[in-house]
Amino acid sequence: MNDEKVKILLCEDDENLGMLLREYLQVKGYDTDLMSDGDAGYKAFTKSEYDVCIFDVMMPKKDGFTLAKEIRAINTEIPIIFLTAKNLKEDIIEGFKIGGDDYLTKPFSMEELLFRIEAILRRVKSKKMKDKTYYTLGKFTFDSQKQILSLDGKQTKLTTKESELLSLLCANMNDILERNYALKTIWIDDNYFNARSMDVYITKLRKLLREDAGVQIINIHGKGYKLIVPNQAQ
Repeated sequence: MNDEKVKILLCEDDENLGMLLREYLQVKGYDTDLMSDGDAGYKAFTKSEYDVCIFDVMMPKKDGFTLAKEIRAINTEIPIIFLTAKNLKEDIIEGFKIGGDDYLTKPFSMEELLFRIEAILRRVKSKKMKDKTYYTLGKFTFDSQKQILSLDGKQTKLTTKESELLSLLCANMNDILERNYALKTIWIDDNYFNARSMDVYITKLRKLLREDAGVQIINIHGKGYKLIVPNQAQ
């Protein structure tokens, strides 16, 4: 994701729950629009751009499944999470058939919803990262598929770990790459030894990129790393 906030469309007809969820998600840094029925949710979706949809299944005017079908006709990729008071297997299957990405049965903890959202966003980011294989980093070019970093005709073949780490940094260009996310994505486990190993690879990448003073990998204390590439959109 870039520096803009992730935007969520939340459709929930229970006024108290809806307001609680919206407030919680906003506190967690998500720009959240709350709609109280399916019709309002559909109109909001057609007027704005969202990154994630959260739909209650049982809503007036238009239920969550119907709304999801109409949203899918417009956008086949946007993640959809269903909320429901039902725990029927048939409803869960129906939700996934429609194209839902996840399903939460009430009552649920807001922390669990947050974890589901974060997991979906990681999958979306990983997919985008896999889809894109060629990056421009100042004076450098990086082909993640061939694992080659190039500068003025000089090519440097990266190791698999170096390439995977640089790919993650590129996917989060000018934004924070969270340390634990990088560790779990590349090394599977965020233990001490893997963390030290990642630090070594970060140092190697810094040395490779130092020929362009404008391109830097900086530490973000307590969070992770940021690949700085001036005048370069993600």
